[in-house]
Amino acid sequence: MSVTLTGQVRPELQKIIEEMVDSGFVGVTLRVHDEHGEWTGSAGLRELGRIEEPPIDGHVRIGSNTKTFTATVVLQLVAEGRIGLDTAVDDYLSEFGLDPRITVRMLLQHTSGVFNFTGEYFEDGTFVPGIPATPAGKEWVDNRFHTYRPEELTRLALSKPARFEPGTDWSYANTNYVLARLLIEKVTGRSVAEEMQRLILGPLGLSGTIQPTSEQEIPEPHAHAYYRYDEDGQTRTVDVTRHNPSWISSGGDMISTTQDLHTFISALLAGKLLPAELLAEMCTPEAKAGYGLGVFVQEVPGGGTIITHNGGMAGHAALMYSTPDGSTTLTAALNYVDDADLSMGEAFQKATQRLVAEVFGDGRAASAEAASQTR
Repeated sequence: MSVTLTGQVRPELQKIIEEMVDSGFVGVTLRVHDEHGEWTGSAGLRELGRIEEPPIDGHVRIGSNTKTFTATVVLQLVAEGRIGLDTAVDDYLSEFGLDPRITVRMLLQHTSGVFNFTGEYFEDGTFVPGIPATPAGKEWVDNRFHTYRPEELTRLALSKPARFEPGTDWSYANTNYVLARLLIEKVTGRSVAEEMQRLILGPLGLSGTIQPTSEQEIPEPHAHAYYRYDEDGQTRTVDVTRHNPSWISSGGDMISTTQDLHTFISALLAGKLLPAELLAEMCTPEAKAGYGLGVFVQEVPGGGTIITHNGGMAGHAALMYSTPDGSTTLTAALNYVDDADLSMGEAFQKATQRLVAEVFGDGRAASAEAASQTR
């Protein structure tokens, strides 16, 4: 057990993360900023077969938290007058033959209807695969150093039937955010990493945050990520900390720390990155899933609202929650053994509900209605 106390004693939080490890996570680090100051704690292991705990300020692949960063860059370019939020994406990216009804807003809000290139889960339980992503088992493991170009992922997705008419429904699709990446690069003439540095990482001093393309490494210190699959009747577990994240692209490729995630979400919601009217647009949810523009907007036990986006990425995951004014935040880094069946999904959801209830719901029983979107 590792605990850092700066003005508050939170044994209930330490208990939750220790119980998360008991439920199957390899390791957890948690950071809470509230009216009492900052609290950090860790539990579990940095690496299987070792005794060290996960580093409090360790790097982690943040998965779909990447979408909040990407959406913020797009909205900053809207503020600069370089992108129209309700302009057809086809006006900027005509080479893909997109449905001309799809707007920039629809990309950021997952209402475009485009097929999810990492595979589509349908309401009847069927799964339609895309590229060999983590639901593919051994095929993903064998393919994890392959480089995909964003254009390749986009064209694969657009070769599949759309899920619905643009703007008529909601469905979470990584393709939307790869298109957002291509949009950023088209209108600026620079890479998404350069724009991320110019607009967010540099101004906020996020030195622990990286926007990769195909780079396989993750900076030290970091906890290790694992993936389990079956082969020839044997269950194998491999260390997948090092892999090529181009398979997910801006759907979830970024690396950060709990400190940087806190700095980012608190600055964003305090109005330091976007004009007030665009921040309000970002935090206005659609009706089906409560998704704004790159964030979920959720109710908490006992009343109140939180702004969030969680993400899982092949044995790494990150949590990012905040009150709408950025004054109270919860960020966390998790390492675990991933697999094609998403076996940790239920434990992940229960743990996040408990944490949200504790930090934002005045410690009420873990009945938080916080849906955890991990992919």
